[in-house]
Amino acid sequence: MAILEAVRSALSVLPVLAKMAIAVALVLAVPRIAKQYKLPPEVGLILSGVVFGPHVLDLFGEHRPIVEFFGDLGKLLLMFFAGLEIDLALFRKTRVRSVVFGVLTTTLPLLLGTVVGHWLGYGLVPAIVIGSLLASHTLLGNAIVRRLGATNLEPITITIGATVLSDTLSLVVFAVCVSTFVSGFSVSALAVQLVEIAVFVPLVLVGLSRLGVRVLKRVEDEEDTYFLFVLGMLAASALLAQLVNLPGIVGAFLAGLAVNAAVRQKPATDKLQFFGRSLFIPVFFIGTGFFIDPPLFVQSIIDNFPGVVGIITALLVGKWIAAQVAGGLFHYSSAARMTMWSLTLPQVAATLAATLVAFHTVNPAGGRLLDDRMLNVILVLMLTTSILGPLLTQRFAPRLIEEHSEDGIVAKAKA
Repeated sequence: MAILEAVRSALSVLPVLAKMAIAVALVLAVPRIAKQYKLPPEVGLILSGVVFGPHVLDLFGEHRPIVEFFGDLGKLLLMFFAGLEIDLALFRKTRVRSVVFGVLTTTLPLLLGTVVGHWLGYGLVPAIVIGSLLASHTLLGNAIVRRLGATNLEPITITIGATVLSDTLSLVVFAVCVSTFVSGFSVSALAVQLVEIAVFVPLVLVGLSRLGVRVLKRVEDEEDTYFLFVLGMLAASALLAQLVNLPGIVGAFLAGLAVNAAVRQKPATDKLQFFGRSLFIPVFFIGTGFFIDPPLFVQSIIDNFPGVVGIITALLVGKWIAAQVAGGLFHYSSAARMTMWSLTLPQVAATLAATLVAFHTVNPAGGRLLDDRMLNVILVLMLTTSILGPLLTQRFAPRLIEEHSEDGIVAKAKA
């Protein structure tokens, strides 16, 4: 402990530029080290965030606005690129499948999580909140499938599409529960929330699409203006999503879909992707590790072992059944179903944000919506799934690609 404290003290007095140099070194070195040990680079970055975060070496201090800004932007860019890289022709053909899988991967973990929450002694509303936390997911594995060149495969496309529905539905349930816990159930509040979403989605997909295409054509030869306008559309969509009580990542994904055809294969877009994938997105993964306190993580497992096992099992089983049922309906292979499952496991962005809101929500009697015991359990869930999900994606996605390649070879041979 004395050595650790000495290192922490030495790091705390480093100049800002020196800390920035270490951060850049992490972004450069950690993915390469992770690959040597056959780990997804994203997992390595998360673990490096644990080591250099506030609970171990504390390199960046308690207040780190630049790192947090870069991480938030990286999270939005991750979802924006997910929407940008979708094959729209395939997406239109599979939108019904995206809805089916989205409903399944939302409702099954929500129901199982509610049952486990009630079993752990929580009331009906807090138990439903726990279920809603498991219903959403963060596409940490999207960076892996993109790197493998699998983004346009149908199982990946419907999983990405299902993410928007899953995050939206889970947060609508969460918003209703928060309102009910604080002031009682309100039909009008629920109706307003649904109307806002019904207006927001076409506003981005149709309105932003038409405006974006028109403006981008006019500034096509002005690369700097083009670059800033695309970034501005991303920020505006994320802000609009937050105004209707949805996570910014939903708006970012819809923005990517809205300008998909207009900005693909453009030099300014390539530069945005370069900056995003080389800096902002890696910082997001590192920042995710900041939330993990290793001693508290271990202590939470020991003190709340039934809760940890119950919550993690509810998530794994709920998401697995959803992928198996949807994959069976769509006649997908085992590799496709397991890839879909792995992509829907990580509980990071929306889950963490909603958990913190629930922890700070207090009813008139002074009771918290979620107590510190469940907060620690969710942090354990976040670390477990943020590592397990990408690891499983790294394992199953190559099998999916291999099957797709073999099918293509067979089809060509028959032709």
